[in-house]
Amino acid sequence: MNKEFFHTGLQVGRTDVRSLLDGMGPGDNYYVDYEKGSDTHSGKSWGKALRTYAEAVRRVTTNNNDIINIDGNSEIVEPGMVTLAKNRVHTVGWNGALGKYGPGARISMSAAVADYAVFKNTGVRNTFTGIKFSSYGSTTGNWAVWEAGEYARYFNCEFQKLNRLTIETAADIKLTGDSPQFYRCSIGVSSLSTVGAVSRPNVYVPYLGSGTGQRVRDGLFEECIFPKSAGNAAARFVYIDGATAVERWLVFDDCIFINAKLAAAEPDFGIGASAAQTAGRVLCKDCVWLLPGQSIEDAMGFYETGAVPAIDATGIPVTS
Repeated sequence: MNKEFFHTGLQVGRTDVRSLLDGMGPGDNYYVDYEKGSDTHSGKSWGKALRTYAEAVRRVTTNNNDIINIDGNSEIVEPGMVTLAKNRVHTVGWNGALGKYGPGARISMSAAVADYAVFKNTGVRNTFTGIKFSSYGSTTGNWAVWEAGEYARYFNCEFQKLNRLTIETAADIKLTGDSPQFYRCSIGVSSLSTVGAVSRPNVYVPYLGSGTGQRVRDGLFEECIFPKSAGNAAARFVYIDGATAVERWLVFDDCIFINAKLAAAEPDFGIGASAAQTAGRVLCKDCVWLLPGQSIEDAMGFYETGAVPAIDATGIPVTS
């Protein structure tokens, strides 16, 4: 039990109350403080916090609803990609009230590291709340997060890949998971411009195979913001690579897509694909597009409902 007690007639830790309110369950709490912690500590209190997220991931027990609490006062610089292959693990950032961007609890990787991403999730029903994932990873480091698990849920998180701006398939998120869900998140960065005639999307959705974790199934982005600075009309917010990259559906509900006003170019399409989708559908429901180009590419199995922009008259609007 956390020793930071409320005096409410019962001794209840603040961390435990937060966990119960967020529906995270009865598991053990681990604490990470990059500035003051050490990976030789027990990790069971803020006073004995661990230093890295990777060590906390190593210590949690799968299917126990354990909680990793990250202090929002310092940035965790990981020595390599952290892979969470365990199930029902809940990662929470502590930095005051939650917002849609700018969380203080940050997990990053330096430019010297040539791993795929800062973080890769392959576990089942893991959740993430109030975390910023950012990467300067080089060589093969094309993404900030690679989501390849099942039923992952991200709440009020931010995702930024801060280099590799000339790479077609680099992105803030690589998405191949089964039923991934993103709520009130910010995906992308508007202060860095893409370079050259490349899509360099915020979200990259490839087809890697038909198994779990190899293509997105039943994906959802709800009330998310997608900032971007396009350096060429070929840039995209979302790029779907392969005719069967989406299985069943990929939904963007009440999201905002913003290309920076001072960007060098405007994307021809907000969401594009290499081929028409044959295994699933992509729906934009009540989204807002701050770009003069067309929001969704024609004849790709994309649908749009709500205030469909007039420029999209040749697309496939959905009427109620």
